[in-house]
Amino acid sequence: MVLAQSKSHIHWSCVVAAVIAAVATSLLPLPSLLLIVALSLCLLLIPLTPLAMLVVLLSLAPLRALIATESGIHLPLDIGQILLALYLGIWFAYAVMKRRPLPGVSREPVLLSAAALCLVFAIGLWTSDGIGNWLTEWLKWVVIAIMIWHLSQSARFNWLWLAFAVLVSAAANAVIGLYIFLGGSGADHLLILGRFFRAFGTFGQPNPFGGFMGIALPLALMCAAVQSYQIALDLCAGRRVVPSRILLLAATASAVGIIAAALFASWSRGAWLGFAVSLVVMLVALPRRLLKGISLAFALAALFFALWSAGLLPSSVVSRITTAATDLFSFSDVRGANFTPANFAVIERLAHWQAAIGMAQDHPLFGVGLGNYALRYDDYRLINWEAPLGHAHNLYLNFLAETGVVGLAAYLVFWIAIFRVTWRTLKHPDRTARAVAVGLLGCWTYIAVHSVFDNLYVNNLFLHIGVLLAVLAILHRQVAASLELD
Repeated sequence: MVLAQSKSHIHWSCVVAAVIAAVATSLLPLPSLLLIVALSLCLLLIPLTPLAMLVVLLSLAPLRALIATESGIHLPLDIGQILLALYLGIWFAYAVMKRRPLPGVSREPVLLSAAALCLVFAIGLWTSDGIGNWLTEWLKWVVIAIMIWHLSQSARFNWLWLAFAVLVSAAANAVIGLYIFLGGSGADHLLILGRFFRAFGTFGQPNPFGGFMGIALPLALMCAAVQSYQIALDLCAGRRVVPSRILLLAATASAVGIIAAALFASWSRGAWLGFAVSLVVMLVALPRRLLKGISLAFALAALFFALWSAGLLPSSVVSRITTAATDLFSFSDVRGANFTPANFAVIERLAHWQAAIGMAQDHPLFGVGLGNYALRYDDYRLINWEAPLGHAHNLYLNFLAETGVVGLAAYLVFWIAIFRVTWRTLKHPDRTARAVAVGLLGCWTYIAVHSVFDNLYVNNLFLHIGVLLAVLAILHRQVAASLELD
């Protein structure tokens, strides 16, 4: 009797769930529906592992710009800060209930590099006119260091979870971006190719959205590639292919397709260039023999130039790239330059570069203070360019203006250290871990290149970068441990 009642309860629960799903499908836009389904699955998994909450954090944190501009909701903190506190609270409660030890402090080079950068950026407390602006930007780097410290200790056996959390959040935002590209909520000034709209996801602007896609795509590409390679090895050896590996391949390959399409739909030239360079770097690092990798990179570059010369690349893409390069290198001083709708974005960026250079010339050592570019912009702006836009649209010039030579040098040293640690991690004996390390190398390369044109530490994207740095710290520790055993 009890069994019958239980089956009846399950039956009616399934019916109710099906009805709710049918109603939601008919009433909600596809991006909202997919995001709700993904987050519901994550919430169901939270009792099993607090890392599921990390997926929720990374997926919803980029809603910051959307909530600030489109929503009437007034939150005491931004959504990323609220969810980060919630995640850390859930993790702490989980650790107490399971009687797990709290993370210790390790002498991990990734963590030490991030901590050292935080100390250098702390100088802005004394040089900034706007202390609140400095604190906002400085706390981003503190949070990155906290993410590295916390996740590299607490998730050292679940590092693949961390990589997948970034990919899930990127794919969810990519779906929203593609929805916009096809006409959903498109703005007239973002119309391209006569009938599509530049995708901007939940970022409000196409360029940082393209930056998010460009950071995630190298990792997704390598995760899908290693699963394909492993399945091919199993088939060649006559071994049974594990179903979970097929599911992983389907999931990662889908993520590659969705994120790559969204990267293209952003119509961001900086994003395209960043991914192209990261792809070349990944090809160099992929084989264990460096000479073979260099040969692969040259082959890819030769193929690209052959297609370009033969006119086989889409004319709209070629025009988009060539006009940007022409405008970018044809102006040395944009004061009084004539601008048109075609070159407006490029000249606007160059105008902000000149403003940043002016700040750096007057404050060469420590700059005007971290986060103070917009505050001091009016003192250095060019005629016709009144809006500060938040940053200089070149992260290196932005750091030079805000933190001076000292801050820019510290930032460059930080990333040089990260690249060195990542290159050492390529010695990892595990095939999947090594593929992820190659993907991370592509991520760092992408950030380095796209930062010439934009600031990617916006809209809570620094949380995703912090998670990826934590994955690097875990893999590097594993490599160091394996070399000690050898």
